[in-house]
Amino acid sequence: MVKDDIKIISKKTGGRISENKNLREYIPNSIIADRLIKAARYGTPMMRIGDLSPKIMLIAGVHGNELPPQIAALWLAEELYGGDINGTIYIIPFAIPEATMKNSRRFKGFDMNRSAFVSGSASNKIIKTVDNLRVISLADFHSTKPRSNPGIESVFCSKNPCPESFMIAKHITKTTLSKVICHNNAGSLYGGAIEDESNLKGTAAVTCEVVSENCEVTHGSPEKSYNQMISYLTYFGII
Repeated sequence: MVKDDIKIISKKTGGRISENKNLREYIPNSIIADRLIKAARYGTPMMRIGDLSPKIMLIAGVHGNELPPQIAALWLAEELYGGDINGTIYIIPFAIPEATMKNSRRFKGFDMNRSAFVSGSASNKIIKTVDNLRVISLADFHSTKPRSNPGIESVFCSKNPCPESFMIAKHITKTTLSKVICHNNAGSLYGGAIEDESNLKGTAAVTCEVVSENCEVTHGSPEKSYNQMISYLTYFGII
C-alpha cells in the first residue's frame, strides 16, 4: 500500500482510543490497529484499502459510546489490508476519536448524527469526503441498547430519493439477523443523520445497528456488526 493510505479528514476530533478501557481489551494486537489508533490522536482517521472501482465507505464511532462497530471496523481493516479486493474501501473506524476516548455519545455537546448538514462539523466533513472521493455508497455502523429505539439488530434505509438504499438494506438482512427499517423519504424522521444526508445527495447509504449496552461491549455484538459489514461488501461484489 502507498504511504498515504491513512488520512485525517477532521483535525478537531482527535482522542486517545486506548483510554477507553471497555474498548481497549478488544483492540487487535496488530500493526494496522496500532497505526489507526495512533492516527486517531490527530483527528478522524480514514484508511483506504484497494484502488479500483467501485468505491465505498464504512463508518463507525459516530457515537463514541457505541463500541461494537468500532471493534468490528478494526477487525475488518486488519483482515482486508493488503489483500485482493474488487474495488476500494474507505474505512473510518473512529469517526469521533475524542468521543470514543470519553465513551460519550456526544462531541462537544452535539450529536454528530444530527449534524451532518452543519458546515464544518465532523460528520459534514465525512459527507464532503464522500463527494470528493466519488464514493458510490456508504454504510454507517452503530449499536443500540436493549429496550431502546430501535433496540433490535436492524438496517435503516429509505426509498427516496435513492432507492438503492432499500436494496442494500434488503441484501444485508438476507444474510444476517437484521431487520429492515425503511422510510419512504430520506430525512423525514429527523435531520442531520449521515445516512439521510448521503441519500439526499444521491449516494446510496444505510445505517446498520446491532444490540449492545451503551459504553459496553455485549457478548457477540462485535461479531454481528462485522457480519453486517461483510454483507455490505458482498452487495457490491468487493469481496
